[in-house]
Amino acid sequence: MEWILMTLASLLAGFVDAIVGGGGLVMVPALFAAFPGAPPATLLGTNKAASVWGTAMATWQYSRRVQIRWQAMLPAAAAGFAGSFAGAWAVTVISADFLRKLLPLVLLTVLVYTLAKKELGRHHTPRFAGRAEVLVAGLIGVLIGFYDGFFGPGTGSFFVFLFVRLLGYDFLNASASAKLLNCATNIAAIVLFAAKGHVWWHFAVMLAVANVVGSLLGTHMALKHGTGFVRGIFILVVSTLILKTGYDAFLR
Repeated sequence: MEWILMTLASLLAGFVDAIVGGGGLVMVPALFAAFPGAPPATLLGTNKAASVWGTAMATWQYSRRVQIRWQAMLPAAAAGFAGSFAGAWAVTVISADFLRKLLPLVLLTVLVYTLAKKELGRHHTPRFAGRAEVLVAGLIGVLIGFYDGFFGPGTGSFFVFLFVRLLGYDFLNASASAKLLNCATNIAAIVLFAAKGHVWWHFAVMLAVANVVGSLLGTHMALKHGTGFVRGIFILVVSTLILKTGYDAFLR
């Protein structure tokens, strides 16, 4: 029964994550509920080892239909990898508890801003080109990459929001680019988790297959319905993140 439930959870996580990020909202609680006695690092490492395949598949699917700005996004992905690795190391020496209470407030600010700006992310009008775009994208990559390695919840949503707000992308293009960077930050975390023996590889393979199937479905929906659909899912995911992180920070 655990294997069946985990497979379904991974499929749903891949679906949500492919559209706008936030697959961890589904997968991580499911793993902790199914294996309450397992070390948290092992469950997080197994989740990353499974979800990275769905994220990679979504990146490939988007790249066939959306014109990803590779000249800016590849350096940004490298910066995200480095940032995530540094964040994963930092959490071994610094407590992340202060972020637990701050995160719901930051997410609430993102939600209110997105709702107030009705036209935000509806049109793809990149603000920068050349070195300027590489620099801004790289700063986003290293900043959110560090956050992903250090704490994690909402990484994909933060990538999407900053690409929309700072780079001028629409939600569809922002989501496509976010997948590439999220893939890089996940790989950095997997390297660290695997080196410390915190990945159940036999379990991760099954979850990865389900995650890829969900990712294909989610990417298809996003490409079919476009920016408005992705914006709606973004608002839904951020709202859910606010409730989840708020509960964890102030009520649990």
